[in-house]
Order: sequence, then structure tokens, then C-alpha cells
Amino acid sequence: MIKTRLTEMLGLKYPIFQGGMAWVATPALVSAVSEAGALGILGTGHLNAAETLKAIQETRERTSKLFGVNIMLQSPRVSEIVKVCLEEKVPMVTFGAGNPAIYIPAFKEMGIMVFPVVNNVALAVRLKRTGVEGIIAEGREAGGHVGKNATLPLIPQIVDATNLPVVAAGGFADGRGLLAALSLGAVGVQMGTRFICTQEAEVHPNYQGAIVKAGDLSTIISGETIGHPVRVIRNQLANKILELEKKGASLEELEALGVGALKKAVYNGDTIEGSLMAGEISGLIKDIPSVLQVLSRIEEEFYTVFNSLRFQLENQDRI
Repeated sequence: MIKTRLTEMLGLKYPIFQGGMAWVATPALVSAVSEAGALGILGTGHLNAAETLKAIQETRERTSKLFGVNIMLQSPRVSEIVKVCLEEKVPMVTFGAGNPAIYIPAFKEMGIMVFPVVNNVALAVRLKRTGVEGIIAEGREAGGHVGKNATLPLIPQIVDATNLPVVAAGGFADGRGLLAALSLGAVGVQMGTRFICTQEAEVHPNYQGAIVKAGDLSTIISGETIGHPVRVIRNQLANKILELEKKGASLEELEALGVGALKKAVYNGDTIEGSLMAGEISGLIKDIPSVLQVLSRIEEEFYTVFNSLRFQLENQDRI
């Protein structure tokens, strides 16, 4: 157990959120994460209302523990997903890829906790005024849709600006990272890529294999020119998009290449034309353990590093 303000607030064993990744964060993975003592979060970016309802109900059948639902604001079905979450009175929601301010009052009225994902200080301050319970501060190191700020400078700025519980996201996969996030003022971390490479993740082995084989320079960001930056592992599709961007391709041309590309990677195992969304932390991931093993390792490493640092500080030469 690792106690922080977040674990006390949500009744968790570990101050860790599992990212609500479209196509990846299914009831099987979400329930496994929640059962193990962290917070599983359903991904609904690819679902319609009926599919979202089914996913929520299946997750409830698999676990009695707390879980959340991520609502992707760029989804064309966002309003119907919001309606389902309200009708089902899900325990908590996270929002990604935009400003969810217009939706928050309805969740607050129902007593549903809200943790929006933000990538800049201004949006975090704006959303604090809506009464959200906490903020997920996501840096550019994350996989998938990203902003402009790196995680390291972003976390303390949002902590200082909001005084809310801040969950750090983008670049976390082990106990060292968790300890670093706490030292910056965060109350926990959100991990996506690390949970893709677990036994409970219902994804194609080729997708997991691409992450395991990745190094520190394997990921790139495409879509900058059209205002939709996405971090992926470099492959033929990513190179094609980057080349088109250099030639000044239109939004329509680039979006046409991306349609269905994430599903190709996650379900079909297409590592050539699929969108291999993954964070820079991929270079640290070398195996595919169970969710419980991931969390146990993080706990062990967290305390090993913490005690080592404490020993060094207590025994340093004093001037």
C-alpha cells in the first residue's frame, strides 16, 4: 500500500489511475486494475451509447471496486456518452481532449466525481472553478493525443495554481516515476502505456510487442500542423503522415489516413498501417506481466528508492 491524499480520497491501495484508452481500456482491463487496488477507467472514445452502457454494466459485473469512465470530448457521440454516464450514476468520470466545462454541472448535481485531463495551467484554473474533485495533468510524453507542455514543468505549476489533488500523467511506468511525481506535488499518477502491456489487456500481441521492442527514440508526434498532435511509435503510417504534413496536406487528407488506424493496431495487430499510440515511456517497458505484478513491482520499487534517498539525505556531509 502507498498512502497519499488520493488513496485516502478514493479508498485505493495504490495512487494510480489506468488511462481511459480507446479500444484498450475494456471491462477486462479496467476491472483487473480496480480489483488489484488501483483505479481502472473505461475508454469510450470509440463507443456509442449502447456500447458504453454495456461496458459499464459488464465492468460492474466483474468488480465491486471503484472504477471510472473516460469521456473523449472529440468523439462525435460525446453528448450521448455523457447521458449514459449520468443515467448509470457511474462513480467518477475523466474527460480528455478538450474543455468539459459545459458538462461538469450535471455530474456535480448527481454527486459524480470529475477528474478532467488538462495539458496547461489556464484550463486547470478554469476547471477548478467548476468544482471538480481533481485534475489529471498530462504532459507531452504521453501516448495518443498530447499538448505542448512536458510533464516535469507542468505538474508543479498546476499544483501551485489550483491547490487541487493533481494526478500526473505522461511518462510514468514504475515506482521511480511515482516517487518523482509525488515530489513535484502530485497525489498520484496515471499510466496508459504500461497497462497496454499487461496480460489482462485485450489487445493484439503485435501491438504489445511493438511497445516492448521500442527504445527511447521510437516515438514521434504527428498531426502538429493540423492542431491534433498524437504521439505514436514510428512506423510506415506515421512516416506517411509526417511526409504529407511537410507537403502541407489538408486536415481532410490527414484525417482520412487516421480513420480506423488505432483499431488496426489494437485489434488487428497491424504494425505497419496501424496507429501505434504509445508514450515515450515505452523504452522502459520490457515485458507483459499481470496487472497485479505491475502494481506490486511499483510498490516495491517505490519504497526501495524512497528508503535509499532517505538514507542518502540523512547521511550526507553537513557543511
